[in-house]
Amino acid sequence: MSDEIILSVDNLMMQFGGIKALSDVSLKVKRNDIFALIGPNGAGKTTVFNCLTGFYKATGGRIELNVRGGQTNVIQLLGERFRAADFTSPAKFASRVYYKMFGGTHLVNRAGLARTFQNIRLFKEMSVVENLLVAQHMWVNRNLLAGVLNTKAYRQAESDALDHAFYWLEVVDLVDCANRLAGELSYGQQRRLEIARAMCTRPKIICLDEPAAGLNPQETEALSRMIRVLRDEHDITVVLIEHDMGMVMSISDHIVVLDHGNVIAEGTPQDIRNNPMVIAAYLGADEEELV
Repeated sequence: MSDEIILSVDNLMMQFGGIKALSDVSLKVKRNDIFALIGPNGAGKTTVFNCLTGFYKATGGRIELNVRGGQTNVIQLLGERFRAADFTSPAKFASRVYYKMFGGTHLVNRAGLARTFQNIRLFKEMSVVENLLVAQHMWVNRNLLAGVLNTKAYRQAESDALDHAFYWLEVVDLVDCANRLAGELSYGQQRRLEIARAMCTRPKIICLDEPAAGLNPQETEALSRMIRVLRDEHDITVVLIEHDMGMVMSISDHIVVLDHGNVIAEGTPQDIRNNPMVIAAYLGADEEELV
């Protein structure tokens, strides 16, 4: 593990009309950590993920990625509002116009952050391996002329993409299913395929949104081992939302607890296990009972 911060979230706020889903959420994720974000239903966990990955543009705060040798401001990638400073030079103005027009989740992914979803979002009418090839569209040769002429470089890029797909199928133990339709797989296999697809985008951080939901104990244990492999063998930082507390406590290096859009606790699994505010949030105890 490293003390280097790979993801920094400061004073994050998300408001939908008059409803505040997140209020001043701050967290730091260290490189190569398994970082868990937990809390009762409706605490705002998935909203944080949606802000991190560009599905929502946060209404306040700052999200910064420290990956691939540089700092990336996620909210800027999504196209911040124009400010007076943007008109001080043509370069600043052009940059802001570019992100206003073309910013989006794909740029967040290209910057090094990938995710999975609570509800599986595979291309179910495509084969397993095709799902992984589609995920590599930003990394393959997309030159139209090269494709028409079937150049050597184009053929090599296609071969490399196929090799990369089968590499991740092996990691998630789905090689035997490569040519099956994704929609024909069991629920647990689809969960593993979604992780493999996210990894095919070559991220440095992967956000897993309730990956153990619906899995049996054996599948959950296999998933825990896979997450450790991502961290230990592939240099991947894992940010995890999960309700299976046994899994969370066994694999996490650091945990942040949300309740009603606010951070109420953070620390090691042992710190969180014994925190009265966390226990109250999950069991519904009144504030007076904590005194």
